[in-house]
Formats: sequence, C-alpha cells, structure tokens
Amino acid sequence: MSIRSPRSAPAPAPASGRLAAVVTLSLAAALSASCARSYPPPPNLPEPIVNQQVGPGDMLEVVVVGEDKLPKEYEVAQDGSLDFPYTSPIKVAGLEPRQIAGTLRDRLVEAKFLVSPQVQVKVKAYNSKKVQVIGQVAKPGPIPYQDGMTLVQAISTVGWFTPLADTNHVQVIRHVPPNKSVNALVSVDAITDNARPDVKLQQGDTIKVDQRLF
Repeated sequence: MSIRSPRSAPAPAPASGRLAAVVTLSLAAALSASCARSYPPPPNLPEPIVNQQVGPGDMLEVVVVGEDKLPKEYEVAQDGSLDFPYTSPIKVAGLEPRQIAGTLRDRLVEAKFLVSPQVQVKVKAYNSKKVQVIGQVAKPGPIPYQDGMTLVQAISTVGWFTPLADTNHVQVIRHVPPNKSVNALVSVDAITDNARPDVKLQQGDTIKVDQRLF
C-alpha cells in the first residue's frame, strides 16, 4: 500500500507582487477620483420669456397659398416696414407673425389682388434680437437670437471657449421685467458631460465667460 505525500499548500505571493497590486489599485482609485468633476449648484434662472414680435432687420418668409410666383423672403426695413407686392409698405415692427399674416391678407383683398387669400408668415431670422457673449470665447460680441436657442448653441456660434475659459462657471445675465436682472452661474462642463440639461436662452441675455483660476 503506497502512501501519498500530502499536497503542499500554494506558496504565498511574493511581497513585491502584493505591493504592485496595492499600488495598481491605488492608482486606479486616484485616477477615478480625478476624473470625477465637481459642478456648482444648478442655476436658478427664470424661464425665458417668449417674444415673437419682429423688428428691423428680421428676415421673414411669406407664403401666399397658390401664388408661387410671388417672392417668399423679405427683410423688415430699418423703419419697421415691410415692402410687399401689390400693397403699400406695411408697418410690421412690434407685430407677431400671425398678426402680419392677417394684415397682409387684408391689404391683398383691399388691393383686389385676391378675393380670399391664405397667407402664412414665418420668421427665418430674428436679426433684431440679440444675445451678447463676452469674455473668454473665440469671437465675443452680439449674435442673432433664434427661438429655442440654448447656451451651448450660443457659445458654439462664437467659436467656443478659449483655452483660458472657466467652463465650469459661466454667467448668464437675464433681464426680468419690469426692471430686474438675474445673474445665474451655469456649468457648461455639466451640460457637455450630460449631467445636466442645456439652458434655454432669452433674447437680450448676456453670457459672460471669465478666465479660470490656475
């Protein structure tokens, strides 16, 4: 009868191997911590006021149904008027698209050009409405406001941030009627990291990008 020798226990890992594993885990934890961003609190900004009134320089698309030969693009003149075929200049500054459509319809009937025209008006560009972007961006200055414009879209329009920009603390200054201004701090980092939704802008908003602290 043969006697088996007992199976030897596995040799302990060398001390150098255990140390390497600990160092690797520590480095991974440190890297993970460094990658986690810290954002300022969510901004407390009033909801944007929707204002569809047109002004000088705005580009309009006017469609008279069934009249394909009529021009479709028009610019509001500096005096706030619209020069439309078969009518005298129409004062449109301060009116909304639906109001302009109604006025054009009445004028076309008065001119006996059409009996019961269907007129559609859409604003293609609100050049009279601006958003101001200042500070650490590629091309600071005013930009035309568009319905539904967001903070990230506005900064993209001016060529994005400079390398010195504090992208985690961007100021949005908003006028609130009748005579109040609200200054909110917005983290664009949180928006681009998909941690927070983008911020909708209002015509007249000012976006201020400061230089980051080193």
